[in-house]
Amino acid sequence: MNEPQPLLVLALSFSGLCLAAWVGWFLLKKQPLQEEIREDFNVVLASTLSLLGLIIGFSFSVAINRYDQRKNYEAVEANAIGTEYFRLDLLPADDAAKVRPLLRSYLDQRILFHLTRDEQELQKINSRTTQLQTALWSAVRVVAVAKPTPIVSLAVSGMNDVLDAQGYTQAAYWNRIPTSAWWLMVVIAICCNLLVGYGSRSMTAGSRLLLILPLIVSLAFMLIADIDTPRHGFVRISPENLLSLADSLRPR
Repeated sequence: MNEPQPLLVLALSFSGLCLAAWVGWFLLKKQPLQEEIREDFNVVLASTLSLLGLIIGFSFSVAINRYDQRKNYEAVEANAIGTEYFRLDLLPADDAAKVRPLLRSYLDQRILFHLTRDEQELQKINSRTTQLQTALWSAVRVVAVAKPTPIVSLAVSGMNDVLDAQGYTQAAYWNRIPTSAWWLMVVIAICCNLLVGYGSRSMTAGSRLLLILPLIVSLAFMLIADIDTPRHGFVRISPENLLSLADSLRPR
């Protein structure tokens, strides 16, 4: 799924909504709004603006919740890797010595997963992550088959948690506001600006005022897109837990 660019969302939405307001005003010149129906028109305008505000607020809440979800899974993943690193002491010394460098390399890839913005580099990171997952699982599986004891099973279970945590993190990065919800917000915002332009009494006095609503709505769209964009926005997840764990596991 392509991530929306916050600044592009701001530019396109502001231009489109300003155009909608001007189109609404040009319609007024052809068919002026009669004063006897202006009160009913104001009710419709207020209701439409309220609906737009409600949908923007709901979308903002969804974006915040999914940002928190990505942040929580980063902490869960760091905890799973750290726990498994110490559970490797339950394996025979030679096997543990082979797995620990793989797990540290895997940790480095998970940090890069959160930090990178380049899509091509992300594909390479995902490929290396998959290879390391296969190597890690194969290493503990060999020990589990050779020595199927309850103690060894703890290390195997911990490795399973490590692999599961990566899947949860990836799913959280894919889980964003649906495109249909964005289109709904855009359509309602365009309708609101058409009505505002159509209800303007004087273009000479209200030309600057017609820019206010498009600007506010565009800023709201940009903020939602920024929070909902894991990699290309300004508000991003910092892998503080993974970085702290990498520092603590670094050989002294």
